[in-house]
Amino acid sequence: MGKARAHPDQLGFGFEPPVMATGVAVLAGLERRICTTVGVILNSEAKPREVIAAEMSVLLDEEVSRAMLDAYASPARIEHKVPMSRFLALIAVTNRHDLLDPIVREIGAALLVGAEVHTARLGHIERQIAALREEHKRIAGSAPLIRSSGNDG
Repeated sequence: MGKARAHPDQLGFGFEPPVMATGVAVLAGLERRICTTVGVILNSEAKPREVIAAEMSVLLDEEVSRAMLDAYASPARIEHKVPMSRFLALIAVTNRHDLLDPIVREIGAALLVGAEVHTARLGHIERQIAALREEHKRIAGSAPLIRSSGNDG
């Protein structure tokens, strides 16, 4: 198997809302897709698998070997399911958030990485400001002046 193309240094985020996973067998084959993703990550990574395994071992405080990574990446070895902790550790040590996003979209979620959360927060604040402006406009049309003490000038 040849090397997969290396990822760009940014996540290609799609702004269309992901569809919630409902229905019969909508997540069937997810483990195979995760194994395929592990293979893509390992085949596109410049670091040797032994180094990736060592870095994952440090993050998880448990032994991860090259042989385990090879087994997780093999579509033929379906008995070697990738534990979520190890999959996420692999994403972390290889910085392949671009390949995690499509998987979380399968369950109706989307991935923001690091400070991208601030961008989402800004959008939320803007929506709150717009709602307050709308409320202000609605109330301003019917709000009387507050009685003055007569000392206003």
